Amino acid sequence: MDDELNTKLKPLRDRIDAIDAQLIALLNQRAAIALEVGEVKKHYNAPVFRPEREQQVIARLQDMSAGPLAGDHISAIWREIMAASRALEQQVRAAYLGPVGTYSEQAMYEYFGHAIEGLACPSIDEVFRSVEAGAADFGVVPVENSSEGAVSRTLDLLLQTQLVIGGELALPIHHNLLTLSGGLTGATRVCAHAQALAQCQRWLATNAPHLERQAVSSNAEAARLAASDPTVAAIAGDRAAAHYGLQVAYALIQDDPHNRTRFVMIGKEPAGVSGRDQTSLIVSVRNEAGAMFKLLEPLARHGVSMTRFESRPARVGTWEYYFYIDLEGHREDPPVAAALGDLEKMAAFLKILGSYPRAR
Repeated sequence: MDDELNTKLKPLRDRIDAIDAQLIALLNQRAAIALEVGEVKKHYNAPVFRPEREQQVIARLQDMSAGPLAGDHISAIWREIMAASRALEQQVRAAYLGPVGTYSEQAMYEYFGHAIEGLACPSIDEVFRSVEAGAADFGVVPVENSSEGAVSRTLDLLLQTQLVIGGELALPIHHNLLTLSGGLTGATRVCAHAQALAQCQRWLATNAPHLERQAVSSNAEAARLAASDPTVAAIAGDRAAAHYGLQVAYALIQDDPHNRTRFVMIGKEPAGVSGRDQTSLIVSVRNEAGAMFKLLEPLARHGVSMTRFESRPARVGTWEYYFYIDLEGHREDPPVAAALGDLEKMAAFLKILGSYPRAR
């Protein structure tokens, strides 16, 4: 049986080996040209990472492909190819909410590719500070969850910072209950980020009501605690389980099976037009009759679609609010530019957080 199987597989494997040889030669040719691109960029002091260009490359290849590779497969493959080429030009560093094993780290690798150098930070505040100080080129921060809504601290820091949003990623969130033993015997408390505890509250109430719930700085920090204390169960993902040597007691315990977190990439350079963009801004209006209508009217008049509208207290003690808005299109697109121009005239405050390629 084995001989017959090997006989049938050998010519197919030989063909794959021949194609692999062609691929590696072509990939090295591509990398050599990428180095030439890097030299040109250095001459003009242009940034190494251009999110709109990488998005255009992936979109073009997805449109060209007749299968059987799906669009997600092509995106994953070319993200790593471009990341490796980018690293040949210059090593890029991204800060994320640590420690190792968080969903923020996973989002960083899925967006930038594994050739990125990660900088684990103890808080979202430190992610912003690291990029502002130049310790990292980019930051990866969660901005909203499909179950629990906005990440308030990120919204507050986006208001204060001079950094801009250059990209986004929507990451499926799969929570597991992890312990050293793979069971709950001896466990007395469950640790996780407050958002993760909220996203699993119904499951915990039904299946582990005896566990005391304790919020910590991140799910990976919860996994780190569970790795050294058999009385602690942690809510975290597969990456954290593997890194800290934990076993899955229960898998996929999130209350919403379609739970996703949206991450944004922050940096100092604005992204160019990709053709499939989004613009994020913060607006406040004067406390007067019809203020909200005046805020939304320019968008309708110029045909600009609003995809997100979030309010946050201005914290000045007068019941005033900032409105966080996402618009379809780039700020350089004529309809968006016209709408923003009208908004600036009537708004009490307007800050454009960035225009960037939308997540696919």
